[in-house]
Amino acid sequence: MPKTPPITIQDLGRAGYAAALSLQRELNQAVIDGEKPPTVLLVEHDPVITLTRRPSVRENLLASDEHLTELGVATAETDRGGDITYHGPGQLVVYPVLKLGAFGLNLSSYMRLLEQAVIDTAAHFGVTAHRECGATGVWVPREGGPDAKLCAMGVRIRKNTTMHGLALNVDPDLSHFELIVPCGLEGRGVTSLKELLGDDCPSMQAVKDRLCASLLALLSGGLQRCAKQQ
Repeated sequence: MPKTPPITIQDLGRAGYAAALSLQRELNQAVIDGEKPPTVLLVEHDPVITLTRRPSVRENLLASDEHLTELGVATAETDRGGDITYHGPGQLVVYPVLKLGAFGLNLSSYMRLLEQAVIDTAAHFGVTAHRECGATGVWVPREGGPDAKLCAMGVRIRKNTTMHGLALNVDPDLSHFELIVPCGLEGRGVTSLKELLGDDCPSMQAVKDRLCASLLALLSGGLQRCAKQQ
């Protein structure tokens, strides 16, 4: 397998959605132009509901503008794939910006790779998670009900270079997900590492470290295994 390019990790801490999106766009163009190396951005967003440009997406926003204002939750249009998503403190959002071809990936294998990085991370902390056919993201079983989403995903590819990525629920305010139909999937719950592990939930920094290690390992040497799982 050809040697893959080195990857930079940049932790933005907590940042608004608009600022992080602007940075992604600048970085995406710089990676396309060969002026910047592949970069993975880490961030916790201020509370925000992001909506794609699908005509029906507003149907999945369950709260009024007034209620959102009371809760301090903003809304923002996004150019990623998917539907409607909540981001907020306690959720680790990961935005890889890289050329798919440089890592031997296409869109499908890239999505499976992101899912696998989260599955491996969850397993490290004692949570058994899985992917689900026809429902992008990472899920965990729930007794007596449908599987719950632990991690949402949505990407955009521009000139074979990625934007957006994944949102892993470490310890967010899960009540905020009741403001939407998450990812437009009716009747599907949302969970977090905190809800699953209680006092054994790892710190945000521990999750960042493990997820980055899993992601970099897959990008540098685990692509064949990931591709077989498509």
